[in-house]
Amino acid sequence: MRAVVKLVTALLFASVALPSAAAINIFVCEPEWGALAQELAGDKASIYSATTALQDPHRIEARPSLIARVRSADLLVCTGAELEAGWLPLLLTQSGNRKIQLGSPGYFEASQYAVKIEVPTVLDRSLGDVHASGNPHIHLDPRNIAKVAEALSERLAQLDPQNVDAYKARANSFHGRWRAALARWELQAARLKGVPVVVYHKDMSYFLNWVGMREAGSLEPKPGLPPTPTHLADLVERMKREPAKAVIYSAYNSPRAAEFLSERAKIPSLMLPFTVGGSDKAKDLFGLFDDMIGRLLGTIK
Repeated sequence: MRAVVKLVTALLFASVALPSAAAINIFVCEPEWGALAQELAGDKASIYSATTALQDPHRIEARPSLIARVRSADLLVCTGAELEAGWLPLLLTQSGNRKIQLGSPGYFEASQYAVKIEVPTVLDRSLGDVHASGNPHIHLDPRNIAKVAEALSERLAQLDPQNVDAYKARANSFHGRWRAALARWELQAARLKGVPVVVYHKDMSYFLNWVGMREAGSLEPKPGLPPTPTHLADLVERMKREPAKAVIYSAYNSPRAAEFLSERAKIPSLMLPFTVGGSDKAKDLFGLFDDMIGRLLGTIK
């Protein structure tokens, strides 16, 4: 009888303990990868994002709380391509977590699965904050999201083989919905092809490249350098000669420079969410592109 009681107790304990024990702890560097991990892993994962849509991912402090999160992670998902070069290496070193170090199965760089644009031919600090591997903001081309999703679902299955069927099912569901959304977005965005816009930073390049829009200027005089009065004055003069249809900036940017140019050049200023959480509608990856396209179509006539 005691053996039966012990067996029943053990089974009950296992049924309670397995859900939390089976969950894979995922640390993501940016919200877009947290949203993708949620799509692919569902309740099989516990996900923590180091940044929000209102933070510049280039400039994050390696806080003790982030080190603690990395220390308990089974999988680290970051953009790479030097985007997190100023803070991620310290987190990895200080965490002492062997599972998520560079080269381990628990280390995942999303940018490795996309063809990068704006790869510099010359590296010179006088050119501004230039990334040697190319533009890191790959997530704003939805075709890249599909490539990363395929690789990430395989990595999840590798790290958590007991839930491989669940990961495969969720991946199939995501890819089906993403293909349908991509077809819809390309139809909607057709009207934006060739439209010139002024950007704040090079973070929108993949999106512009995907929809066929044209960068007519940048609020930053050089990548990573803040707008200056002289540069903004030059932009105003340029807009008189070659007017853009809008000046766009990300949710984490200050709107002041964009509003300055908007007022003087008589072109609309538009905030784009840039990543998941950047607006009320951008609650997931689907909402991000819905809102980006919707805002542009509603502003550019």
